Amino acid sequence: MPTPQPPRPPYPPQGGGPGESDESLAAGIRGGADNEVAQSTALLIARHWRPVHEYAVICLASSGSVASMITASAFHQVLDRLKLGEPGTALRPRLLVTVRDMARLWSADEELSGVLPVLRKPAGARGMRAAKSMTPDNRVLAERSFQGLPAVARCVLWHVEVEAEPVTVAAGLLGMDTDTVSGVLEQARDKLREGVVRAHRELAPSKDCRFYNRLLDVPIRRGGDLLPDVRKHMDECRYCRAAAEQLGHFESGLGVLLAEAVLGWGARRYHDTRPGRAKQQTVRLKGSARHGGRGGRGTRGTRGRGGNLLARIPSPRRRSSGETRSPRALFTGVGLASAGLLTTLLAAGMWSDDGGADPAASTSGSVPGIDSQAATASPTSPGTAQLPTAPRQTTLRNAAADLCLDVRGEARAGSALELADCSSDATQQWSYDDDGQLRSVAGPGLCVDSHADAGVVILGACVDATDARGDDVRYDLTVQGELLPRWDDTLALSPAGEAPGADVVVKVRDHSTGQRWLTGTASATPGSLAVTGTDAPPSAQPVDLADGTA
Repeated sequence: MPTPQPPRPPYPPQGGGPGESDESLAAGIRGGADNEVAQSTALLIARHWRPVHEYAVICLASSGSVASMITASAFHQVLDRLKLGEPGTALRPRLLVTVRDMARLWSADEELSGVLPVLRKPAGARGMRAAKSMTPDNRVLAERSFQGLPAVARCVLWHVEVEAEPVTVAAGLLGMDTDTVSGVLEQARDKLREGVVRAHRELAPSKDCRFYNRLLDVPIRRGGDLLPDVRKHMDECRYCRAAAEQLGHFESGLGVLLAEAVLGWGARRYHDTRPGRAKQQTVRLKGSARHGGRGGRGTRGTRGRGGNLLARIPSPRRRSSGETRSPRALFTGVGLASAGLLTTLLAAGMWSDDGGADPAASTSGSVPGIDSQAATASPTSPGTAQLPTAPRQTTLRNAAADLCLDVRGEARAGSALELADCSSDATQQWSYDDDGQLRSVAGPGLCVDSHADAGVVILGACVDATDARGDDVRYDLTVQGELLPRWDDTLALSPAGEAPGADVVVKVRDHSTGQRWLTGTASATPGSLAVTGTDAPPSAQPVDLADGTA
């Protein structure tokens, strides 16, 4: 509980004095004299401006003056609400969401977009406008749970987990002592998890989902294996797979879960660029060096036995040393016998010239481990998964438009990509290398670049492992056949329309068929990039992994 005279924290948050909480500054705005209102307003802006402006830059995909305009407008709106009596606690996430919603609103105004062309960037506000919802389907439970927490708990969780700031910063924002805030933090984590479990039960689409509610939560919490019946149910239920993946974040990557649940658009980039997170990485690397490369204590995400569970799940994204493993792919392939078999199926089935089995999990093209028995099986055996010896060539057909990815004009650096009637032209041939680059067969040395031209996808130079702009031309491939640019995996490659000649751009990932790409010719369903089942496009037929027949 807040104390009448909070003790002085080791260092106060920027823009305020010792013990001067956001709520006390908000009270000064509501009923103070003119000079007190001006001072409180200035202190709140100084305290929160930088991160809010940085998120505005992410939303707009531009660091120009419009980002400052939207940031200022968001502060004006939130501060007006404070004057009307809204509490000043947990102000940061409220400001960030206001920036996001305002960028989306401005982009919907055609007159305003004409005056401010930056609002038309597909990778920015224009893409946000096209999104059905700012909360991803696989983050609804976490978002519901977070919004149901008390404001103090939301403040502590956001600043410690998402902003990666010390508890002392949250204590200064709340005007509370650090010991009390540390206790609030542990309780908030538990309450957040309870809220996810409760939301899973309340929003369950079937009685089976409600039945498996606790059977899903308890083993994940304890780091054990799920029961066979639960695994079988999850193979068929996307809703419960998403719930399991969200629960998995509580043992590793809670900050990512919260950022994606509350912000949606650009959440991963905002999370990864927090200054406090860079400091944590530096401390961990120094600790690893002191312990002879064995690593330091790590983060709280590995407390208990749950961290072992995440370590057994292959990650869809290759990361540099020192980065935390993302549990995004948690349980997506839980019904398969082993991670080795899973990666073998991925390598052989996704980019097969002759139609392989559909993939069962996300991948970035890398194959970290191969089940020895599967890898050495006879290539003539029916249904056998074989590791390709070289990148496969294929066409990429859009599942909604039934048109193929093509190069507009000559295949050269800067040429735009478009949809075209499927053909055998070299400009429609692509290969997906194990480094995540999508290469053009017609233009040696050219790869699909989604970040060089304001979200319009073009051909650009392929890069090596040391190039700083490597993520601009690298993609992760999801189970649905989506291509997610690594510079922002909340986006997906998508056509701007469904007619021949339509531009290919990056849009907010919405899991629609318009963002799914199939391999092979227009009639070749076995080579689909999309997984079969409820998530598959209508043209993709189930493939029996036992005998390789549809």
